[in-house]
Amino acid sequence: MFFRLTIFLSVLFCFSTIKAQDKKTLTITRTTTPPKIDGVLNDAVWQNADEAKDFTQFRPEMGVPETDYQKTVVKITYDDDAIYVGAYLYDKPEEIMKQFNSRDNFGQQDFFGVIFNPNNDAQNDTEFFIFPSGNQADAIASPSIGEDFGWNAVWESAVKIVDDGWVVEMKIPYFNLRFSNQDVQTWGLQFHRHFRTTRAQYSWNPIDRTKGNIGLYHGELKGIENIEPPVRLSFYPFTSGLLNTYDGETDTDFNLGLDIKYGITENFTLDMTLIPDFSQAGFDNLVLNLGPFEQTFSEQRQFFTEGVDLFNKGNLFFSRRVGSRPTGNVELNENEEIIDRPNTVKVLNAAKVSGRTKKGLGIGVFNAITEKTKAKIRDNETGEVREEVVEPLANYNILVLDQQFNQNSSVSLINTNVTRDGNFRDANVTGLLFDISNKRNTYNLYGEAKMSNLNLADGNQTGYSTFFFAGKSHGKLRYSFDHSYADTKYDINDLGFISRNNYNNFGVDLTYRIFEPTKKLNNYFIGTYVNYTRLANPGEYTGSSFGVNFDAVTKTLHNFGGNINFQVGKQFDYFEPRVEGRYFIYENRINSNVWISSNYNNTFAIDANLGGATYFEDNRDTNEYWFGLNPRVRFNDKFLVVYSFDYNKIFKDRGFTTLSDDDIIFGERDRKILVNSISGTYNFNSFHSLGLTFRNYWSTVIYQDELFTLRDNGRLTKDSGFTVGDLENNPNINFSTWNLDLNYSWQFAPGSFLTALYRNQLFNSDTAATETYRQSLDRLFDQPIQHTFSLRLQYFLNYSDLKNVFKKKNKTNS
Repeated sequence: MFFRLTIFLSVLFCFSTIKAQDKKTLTITRTTTPPKIDGVLNDAVWQNADEAKDFTQFRPEMGVPETDYQKTVVKITYDDDAIYVGAYLYDKPEEIMKQFNSRDNFGQQDFFGVIFNPNNDAQNDTEFFIFPSGNQADAIASPSIGEDFGWNAVWESAVKIVDDGWVVEMKIPYFNLRFSNQDVQTWGLQFHRHFRTTRAQYSWNPIDRTKGNIGLYHGELKGIENIEPPVRLSFYPFTSGLLNTYDGETDTDFNLGLDIKYGITENFTLDMTLIPDFSQAGFDNLVLNLGPFEQTFSEQRQFFTEGVDLFNKGNLFFSRRVGSRPTGNVELNENEEIIDRPNTVKVLNAAKVSGRTKKGLGIGVFNAITEKTKAKIRDNETGEVREEVVEPLANYNILVLDQQFNQNSSVSLINTNVTRDGNFRDANVTGLLFDISNKRNTYNLYGEAKMSNLNLADGNQTGYSTFFFAGKSHGKLRYSFDHSYADTKYDINDLGFISRNNYNNFGVDLTYRIFEPTKKLNNYFIGTYVNYTRLANPGEYTGSSFGVNFDAVTKTLHNFGGNINFQVGKQFDYFEPRVEGRYFIYENRINSNVWISSNYNNTFAIDANLGGATYFEDNRDTNEYWFGLNPRVRFNDKFLVVYSFDYNKIFKDRGFTTLSDDDIIFGERDRKILVNSISGTYNFNSFHSLGLTFRNYWSTVIYQDELFTLRDNGRLTKDSGFTVGDLENNPNINFSTWNLDLNYSWQFAPGSFLTALYRNQLFNSDTAATETYRQSLDRLFDQPIQHTFSLRLQYFLNYSDLKNVFKKKNKTNS
């Protein structure tokens, strides 16, 4: 097998290479007097600086030259501390779109972007964006992760709107960039300009969107000489106060902490959080989960969202595991009850080291420690209270090695490890990955081989998983084949996430897209696929499906699309019964969905979707439909409100209900889901913002009185005579939640923020499933409400600035 794969790769990469594209070059000169960052290009340094101009469009059309009245002229200079960018962006002021937003939010406005690649390797970019409103955005980017806007830099910028366009000045200190200490350097360089009114995007060096990653089309920045990587040491001291009230009880908390960023070398950075503070992480959007798999939520803690690109290789890192619910169980004696079981585990500290050498070797190390956590148990006869450890002191660790080559390929090794004190389970997972494109950037191979090992009380458990993808990655017509496999013992859920294992799946995809607009459409995409699934052990067939999806954008910037999916014949679900080896059969399910999203540039816009599903199966009358409406109003450049209404109704759904001795009980049920949410933002300017988010989720489940028993052949029968009244607990459900989040943020200095939050939360779950929405809402408000007030102050301190301050003081004193 390995020999055949080697021959295949050799043939693939012996294809003739494409002629290297001529790259534009910008020569930079050093200045002794840096420009004032005020949005006015009257500084002496700009007068004779080399110009980057003659931009060409690459979206929606390619190769279209810029117009005279919307031309772009960019100049760059540098000194010992920073790179400086000045750009004159010609345009008619009435056509410039701007909207005040929070950081990293592009919204409905034009933008200008600068992309640096100090290694000039086409794969590791650092991006800086500025908007007519003055807002900033920044990201790190590579072909494997895309753009990661969770990464944040600290830099200065100024914008002025003038009679014939808008003007930008930027100061990007070197501590935001990773580069070598060579005497003479050549960096990869690209500029982007986006016009929101038409969604047209231009670049300085021309881009071919039909193949290859976008970094291959950078120009080059020459002339950088004798700059030394600075001591990249930054401090983020913070203080926070928390007031929480719930059911008549009030808790307060006060924290002092420190986050640190330190450049160990010119290419590697250490990030640490000492005494972590996650008091301002938002509420999770809870839903009623009737399925067999774990419900997950997105990460909201800043330390775990920023600069984690390397650690996400192979999808082995699910950061919510760090500080999540305790993993241990409580063994209760007779007459005992749990009176306090923590929902989360406290993170004591966390650190990550990441970077990439000049030869393309990326290295990442992540480590976090969580504290011992105990539950309290009370003996109801004696009143005695005891404690039992439900999560010991634990260490979470990740090591990543990622070697890039040929400007478009990489091979990676990743290991994750969780070590818990005492007799609790330990876990170790190792993955080997490759992502290889040929020199012409026309074909791509991607693969993963992973092994998990658990140290359990009853012995070790080792499992395996693989994934392989091969496809054509250029041109309008593209196709691919993929295969995924995991055995019954593969488990990464101590530090990663996998909803299920035991699969042996095959897929084929075929897509067609355009890169040049037609008479009525800016672009469109149509794709079809076929999937065939089996169990890994035993090797039983579980199902097959095929489908079609379509997406298009009109000349007037309205987006619309749809999809249809058909699960053909018998489908064998081995997970819904909740008993190993048992399965549930359903047949011929078809579902479809259509959507439209109108032009967000307009004052009023709307997103809407409509879909449904049904089964072509004897003696089954299950139907489902759903729709959503999401109107949005942009009152002005500062005020935006979005309302969302989603409704889902399932008639005569069939699913697992409970276990009764050796019987697996299924029910036929009507289910309804209704979600109302509102989000609004008011940005006073690019430094002050006010935001409101509200969400109310309501779901009911009503069972028919007669229940099914699952037979050994996967079919359901009512012959056993089970009814809802025979069950120990009423299975009907009325589930509702309410979250409200009001926040104010003030950036009072670069990298420094004051954030004030007010949140409240309500939750209720009972069996009153026949109640109306109004009655359920009244019942929800009968529950105790949780109120949370939080204030957090974070200040940015850079070592270089502190050093200069002390130098000035010493000179003054002398």
